[in-house]
Amino acid sequence: MDLIDRLVGNAEEWAKGFNAGELAVQPTLRLAVVACQDSRLDPQSLLGLGPGEAHYMRNAGGTVTDDMLRSLVISQRFLGTREIVLLHHTDCGMLRFKDDDLLGDLHAETGMRPTWAVETFDDLDDDLRQSMRRIQTSPFIPHRENVRGFVYEVETGRLREVKLTDGSDSHREAGVNWRTGNAPD
Repeated sequence: MDLIDRLVGNAEEWAKGFNAGELAVQPTLRLAVVACQDSRLDPQSLLGLGPGEAHYMRNAGGTVTDDMLRSLVISQRFLGTREIVLLHHTDCGMLRFKDDDLLGDLHAETGMRPTWAVETFDDLDDDLRQSMRRIQTSPFIPHRENVRGFVYEVETGRLREVKLTDGSDSHREAGVNWRTGNAPD
């Protein structure tokens, strides 16, 4: 039996005890969680959340990309979420290579460059702050007042909160005032 067949069997066993068919599509806690896709990070268990309580959105690095903004907009505008938790983690794979390394390899193998950004980073806290700023400056996300970012320490299982500074960040996005989302005059 191959892995996927085993997983389908697990799903059949799980369905025998299934009792969550009446859950609403809107998360009851009105919470969206953006996290890295790393297999060591289990946001639902880590945060003590149950089925139907939150939306979970994951990608490599947990970085707020355009597609993540798209998911958050839908989550808030149509499914009622109001608060956002961002989860990065120590020992992240996105710290282990550079954008140009992957893009160069892909170009060499295929003759094409992807249309999407890789968005590796050197500093977890800085990338988390950048992701928070992207949410807070997006004109499309209506509820931006409760956005908090955390680093999950894979070595200890603990969370460490990362806060935006008073505006004196040295890592602002080029040409954009993170408080207003506007380019400088």
